[in-house]
Amino acid sequence: MPAVEAADLRLFLALWPAPGCREQLVAHADGWSWPERARRTRPERLHVTLHFIGNVAAARLPELREGLDVGPADGAGLVLDEAKVWHGGIAVLEASRVPAALADLHGRLAERLQALQLPVESRPWRPHVTLARKASGARPLAFAPLPWSGAPGYALVRTLGGGRGYETVQAFG
Repeated sequence: MPAVEAADLRLFLALWPAPGCREQLVAHADGWSWPERARRTRPERLHVTLHFIGNVAAARLPELREGLDVGPADGAGLVLDEAKVWHGGIAVLEASRVPAALADLHGRLAERLQALQLPVESRPWRPHVTLARKASGARPLAFAPLPWSGAPGYALVRTLGGGRGYETVQAFG
C-alpha cells in the first residue's frame, strides 16, 4: 500500500439528502435499538456514496473537477427499503433495487474514474446510507420504505481528518 502524503485528499462521490429526507433518515435511525457502543452517524454526514475514490494528490483537484462532470444526476426512484447490520457492525438503510437513471449515473462516473486512472470498486454497487458504526447487535423496528429525495446533483467530497466531517470540493449537476 502506498504511503499517504500530507497533500493527499481522501475523496468520494456522493448524493446528499434533501432536508426533509435527512429528517426522515434521522427519525428512522431513532427507531432502532442501539447497543451502547454504537456510534450513530451525525445528521449532516448522512449521504449515499456513489464511488469511494480514496487518497488523491491535492494537485489533481482541477483535473477531477473537470473530469468528473458527467451531466445531470437523478436519484429519483431510489427507495431505501432494507435495514441491515453489515459485517463489522455497520448499520445501514439500503436500497433493494437501483433505479435505471441512478445506475446510469454510477456507470458514467465509473468510466470517468477509470479514464482518470482512479480506482473503481469491483463489487456490485449497493446504494445505502450508513446510520451507525460499531453497531453489532443493533435492531431496527418495523418501518415503511423511505423514498430518497436528494439535493440536486452529486458532489465530489473530501473527508476531513480527525473525525471533523466532510467538505464538498465540487458540486455537479
